[in-house]
Amino acid sequence: MLDKVQKIIEEKVKPYLKNHHGDIEVVEAIDGIVTVRLLGNCSGCPSARITVEEIVATALKHEIREIKQVILADAVSADMLDLARQILNKRADKGN
Repeated sequence: MLDKVQKIIEEKVKPYLKNHHGDIEVVEAIDGIVTVRLLGNCSGCPSARITVEEIVATALKHEIREIKQVILADAVSADMLDLARQILNKRADKGN
C-alpha cells in the first residue's frame, strides 16, 4: 500500500502543494491509516489540517479504497521539542 500512496502523493498532491511553496512526506501507511507530514510553507499553515482532509485524503481515498483515514503528524519534530525543552530547562535553572 505504501508504494501506491507514494505514487499518488507524487502525482496528485505534491504539485498542488508546490504551488504554495510546500511539500509533503508520508510518515507511514499501516492498516489503511496514512500519516503524513506537511513541509515548507504548508507545515506552519493554519489551514494544514484542512489541506490534509480536503486535498490529501480526498486524493488517496479516491484512488485507494483501503484508505480509512489520513492523519497529519505533528508539525514539530521530536528533535525540535527536545531542543525547546533543553532551552526552557536552562532558563528555569538560571532563575533558581
